[in-house]
Amino acid sequence: MKLHRKIIHCDCDCFYASIEMRDNPSLKGKSIAVGGSPQRRGVVATCNYEARKFGIHSAMASVTARKRCPELIIIRPDMEKYRTASRQIHSIFQRYTELIEPLSLDEAYLDVSECEHFAGSATRIAEEIRNEVRRQIGITISAGIAPNKFLAKIASDWKKPDNQFVITPEQVEAFVAILPVKKLHGVGKVTANKMKRLGINTCGDLRKLEKEKLQKYFGNFGERLYQLSLGIDNRPIQTDRIRKSVSVENTYAEDLLNMNSCLIELPDLREQLSKRLENISPKYDINKQFIKIKFHDFIQTTVEMVSQSTDMNNFSSLCKEAFARGNKPVRLLGMGVRISPKELSSIKFEHPEQQNTIDQLSLIPEEL
Repeated sequence: MKLHRKIIHCDCDCFYASIEMRDNPSLKGKSIAVGGSPQRRGVVATCNYEARKFGIHSAMASVTARKRCPELIIIRPDMEKYRTASRQIHSIFQRYTELIEPLSLDEAYLDVSECEHFAGSATRIAEEIRNEVRRQIGITISAGIAPNKFLAKIASDWKKPDNQFVITPEQVEAFVAILPVKKLHGVGKVTANKMKRLGINTCGDLRKLEKEKLQKYFGNFGERLYQLSLGIDNRPIQTDRIRKSVSVENTYAEDLLNMNSCLIELPDLREQLSKRLENISPKYDINKQFIKIKFHDFIQTTVEMVSQSTDMNNFSSLCKEAFARGNKPVRLLGMGVRISPKELSSIKFEHPEQQNTIDQLSLIPEEL
């Protein structure tokens, strides 16, 4: 008899906004967003469900959000308060399993396959976690229960907010067959449109294609697509997530009009970056430096170079190269470093592109 894993994906409902409404009950029932000021080109980090009715969403410019909802209350984020709540939530998770993979402050995977609470029922465990978060933290959390991470994440979003959804091993095949391909991790607008042109709308449609054709149309991603279309995802819970970059960025109230204006801002950014690096474990090595620029028309570019430091001359050279790609006013300027654990620093990748596959970590889309 095959033993199936029991994976729970927990996701707090509009986390930052929920914490603010908890601490200020007068905000309940009103449209609120957590983010930067419209006067300083801020962006929305998150918003509550009342605000979402107006089409407001994360990464939207605050000025646009305010136009859609003139009564919108925009609150500056209090990251320390959110981190405290996150630690409290994770302490609840730890009562049921040590196999926890945090994805962000408000989201995590839990493997409760070996948990003996509630006779090993993942459904009951998820219910109790949600109840405890509501009682102790004062906010709501949604959960998805499934045999793997891919399906658990989809399930947690199925009945949001403040609910949970279960996909049992026996339900996987039928559930995935009718699942829209746009729900698959890694399928963005471009890939989804390509699939639509090929007559692929559901995972059931994907299954009908031979693996060779999927690889022809989608390259190496084709094999992964085929596995997901069958509901297969063998990725383990990663309790120690490896950080791949550290960065800082700033969205300016007024555009930086020329290259010199950008160069003037670099020392301040570097100081911020140095402070962040002080909090990073000494087990990490710096591999690259990079500069990110978003021009006034929202076209974005990133330039990087191999380096083992935060050399200011390197950042200046990278900034000049990045600016030259657009040679127009800049709304956002950022800098950072690519890092890797010391024990991995000596590993040579077979293909150079593997070395360059980096996920830039950021709590919010732009500097608030």
